[in-house]
This record gives sequence, C-alpha cells and structure tokens, in this order.
Amino acid sequence: MPKPMNIWVVIPAFNEARVIRQVVETVLARYPQVVVVDDASMDDTIGEARRTRAHVLQHIINRGQGAALKTGISYSLGQGAGVVVTFDADGQHSIDDIPTLLAPITAGTHDIVLGSRFLRSADAIPPLRRLVLRLAVLFTRWVSGIKVTDTHNGLRAMTAEAAGKIRIVQDRMAHASEILDEIVRHRLRYVEVPVTITYSYYARGKGQSSLAMFKIAFKFLVHKIWS
Repeated sequence: MPKPMNIWVVIPAFNEARVIRQVVETVLARYPQVVVVDDASMDDTIGEARRTRAHVLQHIINRGQGAALKTGISYSLGQGAGVVVTFDADGQHSIDDIPTLLAPITAGTHDIVLGSRFLRSADAIPPLRRLVLRLAVLFTRWVSGIKVTDTHNGLRAMTAEAAGKIRIVQDRMAHASEILDEIVRHRLRYVEVPVTITYSYYARGKGQSSLAMFKIAFKFLVHKIWS
C-alpha cells in the first residue's frame, strides 16, 4: 500500500475560478499532494488555486488540457510520485472514487486504472452526450483496438512507471484517446472501474460540445495516420 505522500493528484484547469478552490480543498482533505496546472486562464483561476495548499503551475499561453496534464504529470514524477491520479477541475468528479481507482494499483494487479461512467447507471447522462460518448467508444475500439466503455473520462490513476511511459503529444482534448493508444502500445495492464460523474448546470456549460468531440476524433485519427 503506497504511502499517502506518494499519491499525487493532477488537476488541469482553465477558467475555473468559480469552483477550483472548492475542488482542490476537497481533494487536499484526503490527498495532501495536489498539483494544479492553470492553462493560461482568463479569469482568476490561478489566484483561487494559490489560496490553497496545492502546488500551482501556470502555462503562459493556453495550450489545452492534454498539455496541462503532461505538465502536471511530469512535475509529479519529478517530486517522487509513486501513483498519479488525474482529476477534472470543474467539480464533475467525486473524491470518493479515488480509492476505487487506487485499489487495483495498490494490489499490484494493474498499471493504470480508468474511470468509467458507464459501469454505473447512465441515466443521469444527458441523452445526446450519452450517444456521442457511445460513438466515441466504438471509434476508439476500431482505431486503437482497446476494449473500454468510456473513452473521455478524465478520472484515472497510474503507477509512476506507467505515467513515465505514456507520451502525450496531443495538447488539447484528443489526449484522452492518445492515452488509450499508449496503453496498447506499451502493453500496460489496465482495468476500468465504475465512477460517478456529476452533471451540474455549471459543468454542462463547461463541457465539450458534441460537435467538438467529432472534431477531436478527426484530429486524433489524422495524427495517428501521419505519426
């Protein structure tokens, strides 16, 4: 069982001033090593994050969530993290799901654990979002050959060794599919576990549009063909 100091939670953030402090404080209450990566927000996300005990990094220009995750993961590994957890900044994720993510890693059976909203009741997911996410699963299974039920869930945990192997090149939202590709490429032991996603009015307003998700899939496919 890794010591709590070895578990680092990476929170990429962009224009989350309204909620970032509450999200970070909730995580810090149980996991004292948190790094927030502010991706050149136009509001006071950086100021709100600095009012907590978290490690706070800042991109000078907006590069996207993939780049923010890469920065946060690299920093965590540099600080001696044994396990890295990625956690969204908009309040959609539940701190209560982190122990479920950590269990297969601490048991030594898996290198990376992926959260899936579809392993629990999907009734709370808006219908159009549910359809698009299901299509994304089919797309990922076809392109990457990995059998998962949720391809765009930012709640995941990985060992330091696995985190060091995963190469994130896609700066923006296509990184989610890229991580799955990296799991296959490095033959990492992975498993999905059920997690809860809260679809608050605020979180819905911050989420990716359905059209944007199709654009993300297209960009990932183009990168995969030409890389």
